[in-house]
Amino acid sequence: MPNTKSAMKAMRQAIVRRARNIKSKDNFRSAVKEVRKLITAGKKSEAMEAMKKAMSALDKAVKTKVIKKGKSSRLKSRLAKAASKIK
Repeated sequence: MPNTKSAMKAMRQAIVRRARNIKSKDNFRSAVKEVRKLITAGKKSEAMEAMKKAMSALDKAVKTKVIKKGKSSRLKSRLAKAASKIK
């Protein structure tokens, strides 16, 4: 338990920030999963639309420092590569 007022405030801030980070992570993870699901189903046009949302969610996660830039780039690259193979 925090002993000072500033430590209590820091604890409250950490709780709020953690919740915000978890929400951001959930958003990009579910967006990436949706794209992968559409890619395996072979639905190219829907996968491209979902990829726009996934890339946006990844960019937002990087901007708020939830994930690193390299991880975002890697995921985007792999999604684009998989989407290009859809017939």
